[in-house]
Amino acid sequence: MNNELLTILEYIEQERGINRDQLVGALEAAILSASKKSIHPASDITVKMDPKTGDIRAWAKLEVVDQLPNSDQLIIDRARERFPEVQVGDIVDWEVTPRNFGRIAAQSAKQAIMQQLRKAEKEIVYADYADRIGQILSGTVRRFESGSLIISFGKAEGILTSKEKIPGEQYLPGENIHAVLIKVDTEAAGPSLIVSRSHPDFVRALFEREVSEIHDGTVEIMGISREVGSRSKVAVRSNDERIDPVGACVGVRGTRVKEITKELGNERIDIVPWSSDIKQYAANALQPAAIQSVEVRENKRELVVHVTPEQSKLAFGKRAQNVRLSSKLINWNINIQIDENNKAASSLEDRIEQVVNALAEAANLDKATAAVLVSNGYHTCDDLLDADVEDLLNLPGIDADALQDALDELEAN
Repeated sequence: MNNELLTILEYIEQERGINRDQLVGALEAAILSASKKSIHPASDITVKMDPKTGDIRAWAKLEVVDQLPNSDQLIIDRARERFPEVQVGDIVDWEVTPRNFGRIAAQSAKQAIMQQLRKAEKEIVYADYADRIGQILSGTVRRFESGSLIISFGKAEGILTSKEKIPGEQYLPGENIHAVLIKVDTEAAGPSLIVSRSHPDFVRALFEREVSEIHDGTVEIMGISREVGSRSKVAVRSNDERIDPVGACVGVRGTRVKEITKELGNERIDIVPWSSDIKQYAANALQPAAIQSVEVRENKRELVVHVTPEQSKLAFGKRAQNVRLSSKLINWNINIQIDENNKAASSLEDRIEQVVNALAEAANLDKATAAVLVSNGYHTCDDLLDADVEDLLNLPGIDADALQDALDELEAN
C-alpha cells in the first residue's frame, strides 16, 4: 500500500504540478475526515503521513486521569507505560493507529482525497491565471460537453460555452483555438478557466496583440460596441499628435485590421476616431453616414441627429445596426431625424445647377458667368436677348467681355 501511495503521489506531483507537501497535507486532511470514527472516538485527532515512506499514523490528544476514563481521557497507569513522568491532568499525544489503518484509510478516503486534489489544482490554476484576465489564451479543443467546448491550456482546462462562441463557427477536437480569459472560477466543479470569443474584450485583446501602438499605450481604445459575428465599432484616440490612431489600427494596406477580422470570422470592424466633443463623436460613430447637425439633450442623455433622406439609410444601417452600435459605443441614446426640408433644398439646388449648365451651353458661356445671370433671373437665351444690354453688363460679378461676345453671337444667329 505504501509503495502504491508513493507512486501515485509522485505521478500527481509531476503530471499535475502539485507540490508534494500540498499533496501530503491534502491526503492527511482527507484521511482524517473519512476515517475519524474508525481511528479513535476522541475528538482531537491528528493524522500524519511520512512523505518518504508513505507510512500513515494517527495520534489523539488525551487527558491523563486517575479514574476510569471516558473517550478523550487516558488512565495514568497506561499513560506511564510510554511517558514515565506524566502527571494527572497532563495532555499527551497518544498514538492510536490501527494495524490495518493504511487500507481502511485509503478505501474510505478515496473520494475525499480526489476532492482535495482538485481543490489544490484549482488553487494552482488561480495563482497562475488570476492576473491574466482580459488576455488571449491559446489552447487546443479537447471535447464537447452539452454544447460547450472544453479546451486544454496546458496544465489547466477552460470552458467556452455556446453563448461565448462566435455564431456559425465550427470546431473539431485537436484544433487550436484562441479566446479571451474572462473569469477564473475555482468554486464550481469542472474547468476553472472561463473563456470567450464573443466578449468585446476579445476584440480589445486582438487589437492589443496586432497593433503595437495600442500595446505600448501610444494609441488608446476608448470604447467598443459589438454584435457578435456581424459588426463591431471601435473608438480610438492617440496620445501622440504625430500618430493617426485610425491609420495605426488599420495598418499598411489594411494588414492589421485584416488579421483581426480573420480571427473574428470576417466580422466587420469600423474604427472611428474618439472625440471629447459628443457631437463630433456621434458624427464619427455614425460613419459612413454624413449627418447635417446634432442636438444635445443633456437631461435625457439623448442626441437628435438630423440627416437627409438620402443619408438616412446609411445612418440607420441594415436593421438599424449602425445607429444601435453607435449608441452603445458613445453611451448616449441616438434619435435619427430625417429632415425633409433638406430634401427640398437639395432638389432646388440640383434644378438651379441644371439651368446654369443649360444656359452656359446654349449661350457659349463659362459656368461662372451663367451662374450670375441665372441668379439674377436670366434663365434662357431669349431672356438675354430681351434684356437691356447695359443692365446685363453692369451685373455684379459678371464677365462683361465674355457676356458681350456671347450676346453678339446670339444676335448674329
